Amino acid sequence: MRYLTAGESHGPQLTTIIEGLPSLLPITAEQINYDLKRRQGGHGRGRRMQIETDTVEIVGGVRHGKTLGSPVALVVKNDDWKHWTKIMGADPLPEDIDPNEIKRQVSRPRPGHADLVGGMKYGHRDLRNVLERSSARETTVRVAVGSVAKALLKELGISIVSHVTEIGGIKADTSKVEGKTIDEIRSIVEKDPVYCVDPSASEKMVQLIDDTKKEGNSIGGVVEVIVDGMPAGVGSYVHYDRKLDGKLAQAMLSINAFKGVEFGLGFEMARIKGSEVHDEILWSEEEGYTRRTNRLGGLEGGMTTGMPIVVRGVMKPIPTLYKPLQSVDIETKEPFKASVERSDACAVPAASIVAENVIAWEIAKAIIEQFHSDQLPQLKSQIDEMRKYAKEF
Repeated sequence: MRYLTAGESHGPQLTTIIEGLPSLLPITAEQINYDLKRRQGGHGRGRRMQIETDTVEIVGGVRHGKTLGSPVALVVKNDDWKHWTKIMGADPLPEDIDPNEIKRQVSRPRPGHADLVGGMKYGHRDLRNVLERSSARETTVRVAVGSVAKALLKELGISIVSHVTEIGGIKADTSKVEGKTIDEIRSIVEKDPVYCVDPSASEKMVQLIDDTKKEGNSIGGVVEVIVDGMPAGVGSYVHYDRKLDGKLAQAMLSINAFKGVEFGLGFEMARIKGSEVHDEILWSEEEGYTRRTNRLGGLEGGMTTGMPIVVRGVMKPIPTLYKPLQSVDIETKEPFKASVERSDACAVPAASIVAENVIAWEIAKAIIEQFHSDQLPQLKSQIDEMRKYAKEF
């Protein structure tokens, strides 16, 4: 199962084609639009979210609400395109127009962005050719793809949710998720302005975001994704590139501005002893094999244990600042203060939605790779058999 995306931040649309979905999977635009709206929300978002109202069009691979087994094509149109048609159009420029005279050309790379190195790599003197694609706007269609993956996981009895655990050094009390179902966690998070389960921490986070915005600065944070209902044994220990935790880590770090990832206790494991890290194995006739704890985050040896998968990612502060940092103009080589594109003071809540959806994709992909998946009923049957087998092993 795979997908590709295409499109620029101020181009006409963002497009994705998904290949490898089983047939007979129920999918609606309404399901996907729900996740797209969540991605645009969260306290601290910038002006672009006031311009765009992201909705998806399903333009291939689905008939009467169910997948056909053929590639699924999704499109999200950019409302702001109407203001950029001359600047970002695909047609060649008329011969009497000097490309250097086009508005919004960028020769001044912004620190922390792909601008400078991307220009070097692809030979672009107009760095807009870089920033239009490297923009986090591309995560719009990745959320759409993840939403489709979540529809598949739901059919297989697998649920997933994300929440914000830290913003700007303010940490939520994550014990508040203990003992709660995925649906219960989601019901709390969806009512919170920063998608946090701890109301006290949330209030402080909101205030910090407001204060940071007034300063012309930005802040980052940490998001957590929890996956429940995974059968044991998905992934593999036999080759490095088949280890599921490696794939999940890559997915998390593929999100714009994400710079770290951990599972379970994560980096805390470096500071405690082995007896405080590893999960003792239990068995009962009712539940089969379980773990006394879930410190390893539901993964051992690159495979699922049947316990909830718990993965966190750290997002750096957004580098576009209203008090810009110093850079160098690539044409004049003169120093300058970096230009400001539309920016968020904090995009951590929105990034948690992106994280939820990219993790959902990797989980679904791993299942598709391991089980026969041409038709959804066949896949469901195999997952049920796998759960039964693992319980009786």
